[in-house]
Amino acid sequence: MMSRRHTAWLGGGLGLALAMVACSAADTPALPSAQGVAQPAPNSPLITLRVMFDTGSIDDPAGREGLNALTALMIGQGGTADLSYQELTATLYPWAASISTQADKEVTTVIGEVHVDHLKPFYDIFRELIVAPRFDEADFARNRDFLSNGIVAGLRGNDDEELGKQALNAWLYEGHPYAATELGTEEGLAAITLDDVAAHHGARYTRDNVMVGVGGGYPDGFLARVEADLVAALPAGDGAARALPEPRHLQGHELLFVEKDAIATAISIGFPLEITRSDDDFYPLMVANSYLGEHRTFNGRLMNQMRGLRGLNYGDYSYIEQFIQDGGSTFPVPNIPRRQQFFSIWIRPVPHHNAAFALRQAIRELALLVDEGLLEEDFEATREYLVNYANLYVQTTSRRLGYAMDSRFYGTDFFVDEIRSRLMELTVEDVNAAVRRHLQADHLAIAIVTSDAEGFRDVLLSDEPPSITYNTEVSDDILGEDEAIKGYELSINTERIRIVPVEEMFKRVS
Repeated sequence: MMSRRHTAWLGGGLGLALAMVACSAADTPALPSAQGVAQPAPNSPLITLRVMFDTGSIDDPAGREGLNALTALMIGQGGTADLSYQELTATLYPWAASISTQADKEVTTVIGEVHVDHLKPFYDIFRELIVAPRFDEADFARNRDFLSNGIVAGLRGNDDEELGKQALNAWLYEGHPYAATELGTEEGLAAITLDDVAAHHGARYTRDNVMVGVGGGYPDGFLARVEADLVAALPAGDGAARALPEPRHLQGHELLFVEKDAIATAISIGFPLEITRSDDDFYPLMVANSYLGEHRTFNGRLMNQMRGLRGLNYGDYSYIEQFIQDGGSTFPVPNIPRRQQFFSIWIRPVPHHNAAFALRQAIRELALLVDEGLLEEDFEATREYLVNYANLYVQTTSRRLGYAMDSRFYGTDFFVDEIRSRLMELTVEDVNAAVRRHLQADHLAIAIVTSDAEGFRDVLLSDEPPSITYNTEVSDDILGEDEAIKGYELSINTERIRIVPVEEMFKRVS
């Protein structure tokens, strides 16, 4: 049995399909005590399966970064002994069924969805993909190219926002097993062979490393059957998760510049956070974080101050754990929990001439939160918002199942229920005390994607206040606060400034 779970994500390129029947959070059944996790919805004709393995990019050998992601793709984008990938795709299409994989730092999840009318033949394929992937040479070459292109054409080429976030990850976790992207590295992927993939599958995709979840209108006994099938067919393993060292301690404001011919500057800021959903302080920090920067909403102060009042960019958000947006929604993908988490601020690309101001403003807002905390009225409004907003996390059976499995990982009650019960017991003093214990603005990793890294560095190191240019008139109150922002002092560690050409990013683990 998988002990404490740690989950996974590979990226939007895998095309994770979610089309399940919505169900209210109030209908959440108690989590079972057995290994499997169930989210029954008897009236739904749709069935979802999630099979989580205790393996992720932290298990990639040195020089073979990307091995787990490639192994996951050989399941999610590969064939079985009887069906080539093309034949498998043609078989699933008329059933409107899907099979995909997620691969993050610590856990890989295989996800399947199908109408109940096609469950038997679908499940036979789903099971075979997990226990005996085809490991076809053509699939291997295609999937390795897909991952390499994700690094070269995606991260380096087209997606400055994700580039900034992955650069922060590399800077924040330098020397740590989390340092490489979940996709791997360019040189690591090039070194992997098909034999490496088959060996990794045999060593890490084992019956001791698995958690099974089913949801929807599945027949009686189906969960037990899936568990029994996998236990019988998968090899044994030791079930042990790789030990993780503590992340390195940051010293002041440490700057990583990624130099790229970008039309705007993308900034990501963060520091390791020693708590997860299993800790009591996670829930008061949820309130504080929502007040500061709820993802893609105007609930957050960062969004209101930086975009709403100043029009600096499209959005500014903060997080107290790893966050990957689920498609076009505003909600996180489930099944990406980790044993170690981090706080971060994401400043979406800002015009170059306003970027230094935006960086100072974001750090100052974090410092104000730590120093001043929330007022009672801010706390009450944010708590009410979160209690209701969290219900939207589980609008589908598939998402409910994912969150139930995450709750098993963290050893908590069902996450949405936990949010409701914990938040209703909080006071503003609880929130502000948790903020003072865990958040800070003095020691930060900062990743900046910009076209003139040396120029930006020099601006930050100079005694000159940063400039800000408005396209429309703003109030005297805003202009007055701008002066305070311009005067906010950064604590830049001049020995921890690095400028890296974009072509060198994610080639290898530094």
